[in-house]
Amino acid sequence: MNIDWSAIGSVGTAVAVFVAAWQVRKNTQQARTDFEDALSREYRELARCIPVKAHLGQELEDEELEQAFPCLYHYIDLTNEQIFLRMNGRISKATWINWVDGMKSNLDRPAFSQAWDRIKDGSHGSFSELRRLEQSGFKNDPRRWIPAWKRLWHR
Repeated sequence: MNIDWSAIGSVGTAVAVFVAAWQVRKNTQQARTDFEDALSREYRELARCIPVKAHLGQELEDEELEQAFPCLYHYIDLTNEQIFLRMNGRISKATWINWVDGMKSNLDRPAFSQAWDRIKDGSHGSFSELRRLEQSGFKNDPRRWIPAWKRLWHR
């Protein structure tokens, strides 16, 4: 029996390349998950400094809103960053679907809405990602704002 060592070597090389590609993909997915988890932790930390009344959809008194405004501003800034990150492929579709529902839900609450209106009035041209998403009724996937050929290049 004559063993074709070159054929065995070729198969071995192909298997090694497949395993290496699979490992790179898994590591990339884990890095994305870790990144998304870090953003979720940042949101939870911000949420702690926003009055519970605001989270429950209750109106805040003027003084309460003024005190909560810095945290509401940072929440809205984080929201805009999350949209930007999704637009650039740094956030998975599954995570995006969860996050966008939360964004819409929060911005429908009076305190968040008041803060967002105030920020829009005072930040001419800033927060363009959130403005664009809001104009779409929170229906557009920001990932689609990038042309397909660029999305393929920057996976």
